[in-house]
Amino acid sequence: MKTHTERLLLPGPAGTIEVARDVPNSVPAGAPPRGVAVIAHPHPLFGGTMDNKVVQTLARAFVQAGWTALRFNFRGVGASSGTHDEGRGELQDLLAVVQQLAPPAQDGLPAQPLALAGFSFGAFVTSHALAALWPERRIAHVVLVGTATTRFAVAPVPPEAQLRTLVLHGEQDDVVPLASVFDWARPQALPVMVIPGVGHFFHGQLPLLKSLVLRHLRATADDA
Repeated sequence: MKTHTERLLLPGPAGTIEVARDVPNSVPAGAPPRGVAVIAHPHPLFGGTMDNKVVQTLARAFVQAGWTALRFNFRGVGASSGTHDEGRGELQDLLAVVQQLAPPAQDGLPAQPLALAGFSFGAFVTSHALAALWPERRIAHVVLVGTATTRFAVAPVPPEAQLRTLVLHGEQDDVVPLASVFDWARPQALPVMVIPGVGHFFHGQLPLLKSLVLRHLRATADDA
């Protein structure tokens, strides 16, 4: 599915938030997009941006499944104002994007279906966004890739959200060891999909990553 990308500047808690909105050019029978997916990028202090290849791959998977994908730069990255805040402010950035571009039901208008996804540090921030939003809002899909469980306190996935959640990790991840992801997932009995022979950045395996995310989105679409 072809994509049209719009560049936006939103007000945020630290100033401007730079956003790329990837919109499907066409959907079946002229229907509106299935919903909005907000995707968080890897660590800002190690070159992470909304144009990271894994983040772009996640966006393409959502767009191909008929969703509008929102990539955004955390504070201090690109045209986004502010400075790195070790995840605290970055969570507020993510929630500000949701509030403005995928708001909850208000003024008699229903909420758009919402999905959350993140890579590495972005998966850590996404886990806390899920925890913050879930008590008041149903999240249709959650995708966590290369979740940074060794470096940050990743929030547990609410039990009711587990069937909607895809956790993907490379067997040979040398940034976040697979064992640490299992240590986080085990107390939750949360499944982890392990990709054999793959490292943290999915070099050479981005098409596989996209296909696995697409399969998850399609398999869980009826329950979203």
